[in-house]
Parts: sequence; structure tokens; C-alpha cells
Amino acid sequence: MTSLGRSAFFMMVASLAAGCASVPETRFYTLSIGSESSEIKALSRDLSTPIFIDILPVNVPERLARPQLVVRSRDSGPETPLFILEQDRWSSPFNYELRDAFASGIANLTGAVNRAGRGRTPDQIVYRIAIELSQLDAIIDDSVKARFSWTITRPVDARSVACYAVITEPVAAGVEGVVEGVQRAVAGVVTDISKNVIELDMGRVPTCAVRKEAP
Repeated sequence: MTSLGRSAFFMMVASLAAGCASVPETRFYTLSIGSESSEIKALSRDLSTPIFIDILPVNVPERLARPQLVVRSRDSGPETPLFILEQDRWSSPFNYELRDAFASGIANLTGAVNRAGRGRTPDQIVYRIAIELSQLDAIIDDSVKARFSWTITRPVDARSVACYAVITEPVAAGVEGVVEGVQRAVAGVVTDISKNVIELDMGRVPTCAVRKEAP
């Protein structure tokens, strides 16, 4: 290779390296967080009798069914464009991430077995849980506003409950603050649904929690 050829080659390598270095790093987040609740601990379910939960796919607005975080700026209103953050992503599409978080969180709080179709005998109880996220506004440096609704059905005797929660979580600065706000909102709904499952299992009349907006 001639000196001119070597110079051109090294310039090309340096250019490629600079281009690679300029690509922003992609950050990944998850909703699967530990769940503890004094409300759940106050209810005593007989853990010697296994129950099963079947979490149906979570319905979300079409714009949210993607791995990228979808946010608004603090000074924007509901009619302004959303920002889809290519470098800030959930570990899977958001609707899948929600289903995994609800399945693991509810199983953890209730002592239930997830995946109702596996390893269950006909006499064992299963609770089918349908969840919908009809609204989610994630506002950078401001708040996360969400509306969840859910229906829990116990097919063996047709008992059921339907509830909803409207939540506002203030958030810390930046994207990480929004992620933590969404995590808290989901954790609160996990607790509410788990409480309903235990109430149904104990033969009580399920109650819908009254959630007040955070100040």
C-alpha cells in the first residue's frame, strides 16, 4: 500500500470511528420492580390453597404500543405533539412491559401462580384479569398522569369486580423522573388489583380503592 493509500485508509477509519462515537447511547428501562404493601399484609389469605392468575394482554393507546418512551414537554398542552424518545426505551414494547409487571407484581403480592393454563387441575381457582390503560401523559419535569381500569373474573362461580384508578404522580427532573413516576403509578395499581383478588378469594365484597391525585 502506498503512503497515499495508507493515509486515505487511516482517514476513512478515523472518520468511521468518529461517526460511531457520535451515536447517542440507548438507555433501557423496566417496570418490573419489587412490590410491598401494608394493605395486602393486613389481609390474610390461606396460602395452603393455591390460586392462579391469568393476566390478559394489556390494552393501551396505539401510540404507546412501542418500546420508545412517549413524553410531552412541560410547557406543552394536550394538543401539542408528543415526543418519541429513540434513545430512551422500555426493555420491550410498553404493552408487553405492563403485562409482565402486572403478572409478576400481582403474583408476588397475592402468592398466586402465574400462567393459569399450566400445572392447574380443574378444581383449582383461576382469576382472569383484564387491564386497560386508557390514558398516559408523561410530562418531563412535571408529572405522570394515568387512568387504568381492570376487571377480575372468577369463572368457577362467575364472581367478578370492575374498578378503575386515576393517578397523578409528580416526577423528578429528566427522563429518569418520568420512568420512576410510571413505575409508582403501576405499582399502585398492582396493589389495588392484588387486594381485589384476595378479597374475592376470601369471599368478601371487593372494594375499589379511592385514589387521590398527589399534590
